[in-house]
Amino acid sequence: MAPSTPRTYPCEHVGLDFIDSAPFRFVSTVDLAITPEQLFEVLSDETSWPHWATVITDVEWTSPLPRGVGTTRTVTMRGNIVGDEEFLAWEPFLHMAFRFNQSTSNAITAFAEDYRVVETPTGCHLTWVMAMKPSGLAGRLGMTMGKPVMGWLFQRFLHNLRRYTDERLRAE
Repeated sequence: MAPSTPRTYPCEHVGLDFIDSAPFRFVSTVDLAITPEQLFEVLSDETSWPHWATVITDVEWTSPLPRGVGTTRTVTMRGNIVGDEEFLAWEPFLHMAFRFNQSTSNAITAFAEDYRVVETPTGCHLTWVMAMKPSGLAGRLGMTMGKPVMGWLFQRFLHNLRRYTDERLRAE
């Protein structure tokens, strides 16, 4: 018997304004000892994501180079959740953002992430915003109750990113 294709659910095709207006926003920050150019190398490397954003198990770029607005990729996460992403912003070394166009989870109606990078004397500062609109009353209640844990987890991912980039810098 052939494996079945997982069912997918469409997500709202939100724009960059959603990142500031989403019903649920998680803002995390980290100072990194690498340049903005090196950070974009890490963020462009599909093999790096599972090392620091440990909910992610695989990333596959589905658009040819060069990367830019409209670039697409597929991200697989724990729990067999797959999201098809489209980039809304791609300003090398400064800013990138993407949204889910569809997902195998019907728990969210809209989802976007925003990464803003500022050069510092010792490397760079990253601000990461995860913006979500859950589906239905149960989703809103669940996200409201889980918000403190989710905020802690997302900040932990950035601590993992700092550890990963420090190790990568030492290896160069």
